[in-house]
Amino acid sequence: MGPLPRRSEEAGVAALARKRHPTDIGAPDAFWESDGVRAAFARLVGAGDPARVAIQPGVSYGVATAARNLPVARGQNLVLTHEQFPGNVYAWRRLAAESEAELRSVGPPEPGMGSAMPAGAATGRGAVWNERMLEAIDSDTAVVAVPHVHWTDGTLFDLAAIGRRCREVGAALVVDGTQSIGALPFDLAEVRPDALVCAAYKWLLGPYSLSLSWYGPRFDDGVPIEETWIARENSHDFQRLVDYRDDYLPGAVRYDVAERSNFFLLPIAAESLDMLLEWTPARVQTYCRELTRGLIEEARGLGFGVEDEPWRASHLFGLRMPPTIDLADLRDRLAARGIAVSLRGSALRVSPNVYNDESDVDALAEVLAGR
Repeated sequence: MGPLPRRSEEAGVAALARKRHPTDIGAPDAFWESDGVRAAFARLVGAGDPARVAIQPGVSYGVATAARNLPVARGQNLVLTHEQFPGNVYAWRRLAAESEAELRSVGPPEPGMGSAMPAGAATGRGAVWNERMLEAIDSDTAVVAVPHVHWTDGTLFDLAAIGRRCREVGAALVVDGTQSIGALPFDLAEVRPDALVCAAYKWLLGPYSLSLSWYGPRFDDGVPIEETWIARENSHDFQRLVDYRDDYLPGAVRYDVAERSNFFLLPIAAESLDMLLEWTPARVQTYCRELTRGLIEEARGLGFGVEDEPWRASHLFGLRMPPTIDLADLRDRLAARGIAVSLRGSALRVSPNVYNDESDVDALAEVLAGR
């Protein structure tokens, strides 16, 4: 999880105190403070209309919403990346099983395979993986569900190219941006996904149990998971809430979770989003790239495998261990130095941010070198 900025913490404390006097939470105005969070997230990802942003409790909820509203027929296929985070997997597994569709999990090449590729083919691990993704999408593909950055090792996926391929065959593109949005620029106009889902607790530096999802025109007439009153036309008029309406507010508001006007979580998320808009993801990415440049060179010299820079995020990347490394010993030495990194499969996942500095990177380099 990303840390909570001080200003966001202060906003959360103030929000808790506000509930002590619920008469300060005036209806109906306070129930629409959530619109500020929509607008901030829309700006962060380059979305023109904040009403296309839904407020939800987690990525799995947002993905389940997409799965509920995307038609998949028997004999079609759904394309996913190998070992992607399960929040963008289980809904597609169910949909594939219920529709008798094929589920395609596209993985990276085996170690050492790149050098054996035909002349003119992509040869780096990330390049080959991206090429395989494009090859897996065909005229029978109904849905492509991918991250921008793979959660285990930071492999970058060329979402613009994948998006173009999806449009060529008529497939829906559903992107999980949890591992990247906030620290890596995302251009919604370039990628043109059908849905973009992002949990707030990671690079958005926000609270747990909150996610923000952008839904495109493909979902304009969809059916939400919950039939919330606040998503209906004229719901601003509290005196007429019992004049029940079947029509929804425009955009993706119909996909909001019940009690979306969370008076505790949203003020925290709003502060963090405002701060990220001041920082800009591009500056965060540049800082992380410069901070870790020397670390990556030293790690390579020690025998660690690192993805080529065009296919690697700078805020989250994997160091693939040489066979001589004792994982248990490495884990103990990292813990002894107070270094927080993650073992994900065969990779040591490193996740720097602007709160890290050269002393942090030097400490990690010393442990990797056995000093």
